[in-house]
Amino acid sequence: MISTTPLPFSTEQQAWYERACAKLDTRRLQKLLFELTGIHSPTGAAREASQFMADYLARAGLTASYRRMNDQTGNVVAERRGSGGGASLMLYSPIDTHLEGDETDQPWIGEPDYVDLKPKPRMDGDWVFGLGASNPKGMIATLTEVATALIEAGVPLKGDLIVAMADGGMPVDLAARDQAGMSAGVTHLLSRGVAPDFAIVMKPWNWVYHEEPGMGWFKLKVKGSLGYAGVPRGTPGFRSSVVPAAHVILELEQWLVDYAERNTSGVVKPHGWISGVRAGWPERPAFPSAVTEIFFDVRINPRTTPGEVKAQFAQFVADLRARHPDFDLDWEMYGSVPGGTTSPENWIVQSARRGWEHIEQRAHPTPDYLGGQTDGAALRRFGIPTARIGWPWPAAGSPEPLAEGLGGMGATYIPDLMPCAHKIMYAVIDTLTRTREEVGL
Repeated sequence: MISTTPLPFSTEQQAWYERACAKLDTRRLQKLLFELTGIHSPTGAAREASQFMADYLARAGLTASYRRMNDQTGNVVAERRGSGGGASLMLYSPIDTHLEGDETDQPWIGEPDYVDLKPKPRMDGDWVFGLGASNPKGMIATLTEVATALIEAGVPLKGDLIVAMADGGMPVDLAARDQAGMSAGVTHLLSRGVAPDFAIVMKPWNWVYHEEPGMGWFKLKVKGSLGYAGVPRGTPGFRSSVVPAAHVILELEQWLVDYAERNTSGVVKPHGWISGVRAGWPERPAFPSAVTEIFFDVRINPRTTPGEVKAQFAQFVADLRARHPDFDLDWEMYGSVPGGTTSPENWIVQSARRGWEHIEQRAHPTPDYLGGQTDGAALRRFGIPTARIGWPWPAAGSPEPLAEGLGGMGATYIPDLMPCAHKIMYAVIDTLTRTREEVGL
């Protein structure tokens, strides 16, 4: 059980906090979110959205720049320096969306005619819809509004406020776009001089988290022989790859369930899901494929290395072969990202919890287990103490029908974001109006 260390605001800090919160503008936040949602930013092609945000943050009073990675994309860094002697705090969000928003998404996304799957924004009262309108663009709009209100309130900062957004935050790996994804953007930022003392990542779920999982991508091959639909079963020399793959899938699904239970610790439960199966040619259904490939993503607890997960899966395959000696199996791990953790006693985690408790008016409970992977893991691996804080998700009560499941992560109810903005504002003032020594540096 993590406890929160009490540290009440001084009279001055309380006045600054109230003044800054009074400047938070829901309509301005909504307008920014609507405009940003209308700028399509699939992973590896976020240049226009990033340049838009760099311009917006400059107009808000920060020193802002667009950091090019290639002709198609780049990142955003904006800074408001304090008077000196304080810590630097980065408010961070990715900027790319997980879908392309065009015909290449089909038929894999299901029915495409949902407002949260389209890169065209729509407003309905307090709602904003469109691909990425919740994640990541609702987060970007909220963090930007916090920074804007802080500046308008004239809070005298000792430390430096950094607002940053990076491409490549989605768990994809796009070869056609310089291998975009898998935290490539934030890694680019952090290895080129963006070096805060602390970071806050805004992500869904109304808790404060001090750690996040990594992920491992695997491909499991079930091998047989090339066949022909005109031959009877039992023909010598023909072995189906597809039918044994069906058995393998069921056993793999159970292994993923057991793996998550076996590797749960801290606040992370590392789930895994089979994401795809590939075999044969749709235009040659008369010829059963000699290989069926099964793809899956399994999350990795910060206290477990990708190498250890690889060894656990190797043992599963060995056991599977022993039970089914007629199965011809091969596999590889083709993607790996370690998890990351920050001490729950670290200043920024404690400050974020104080902000959470101030708004919720209750002690922060043990949060639900976390399985979602974000750039926060990369920040922590770079040695930056990081707190993750969020808002209730998914939004309830939408006036528009939304895609089932994760969908387009594109439905935001603006009033849901405002308590999170107040919590983050608390941590910003708590951190940046003190000396480095006061925050443990």
